[in-house]
Amino acid sequence: MIKKRQEQGLTNFPPRIWRHSVELQELVRSHPEVHVIPLDVLSDASVDSATKEVASIVGAEGLNCLINNAGIMIDTDLNTVTRDAMMKTFQSNTVAPLFVTKAFLPLLKTAAALGEGAGMGIHRSAMVNISSLLGSVQFNWGEGASFKTYAYRVSKSGLNMVSRCLAVDLASEGILCTALHPGWVRTDMGGADAPLSAEERISSLLSVISGLTEKDHGEFLDYSGKNLPW
Repeated sequence: MIKKRQEQGLTNFPPRIWRHSVELQELVRSHPEVHVIPLDVLSDASVDSATKEVASIVGAEGLNCLINNAGIMIDTDLNTVTRDAMMKTFQSNTVAPLFVTKAFLPLLKTAAALGEGAGMGIHRSAMVNISSLLGSVQFNWGEGASFKTYAYRVSKSGLNMVSRCLAVDLASEGILCTALHPGWVRTDMGGADAPLSAEERISSLLSVISGLTEKDHGEFLDYSGKNLPW
């Protein structure tokens, strides 16, 4: 196993990252139409490099759909929250999606222009921010307030505002913008107690994303396409 990891240049990766990297490589081998591009959303150089590589793949057709999914969660209740935890989470969950979107905007605009007059959706051009119901201010009361994590909740609430701001600014370009809550899923972040597997939830999310229209522009939706409280 160590030799295999060395051959693949993954010796410096934690086991969890290495496992996912191997799975991605296997996916590419079986599906040559899939392209895996490294991207560190906190690095301007990495974002720029990824944007250029995507541009070389999509060419003159532009990019029809950008999904900002990267994020972190640090357990931070009132007793344990720190400035560092707040800022790290804010950088990853709120600031990074904005600047990744800015970087890919020319490609989104190209796709939108080619589909001019065809309404809004991924058939034309769309930007989806993966948010969380935990970012809802209205939901953070009563039973909904039982999950204590200042950094994560504040960062996702901020991401919802980023999504609405982008929706306001990009409406004239024909680029659909929305925030999407995936629910509680068994991932490295969601943990083993989550009710649904990633495979089950991905299917429902893709169904929602593929069906987005003008009525969803600037909205906050869940995994079934239902509007959520801000």
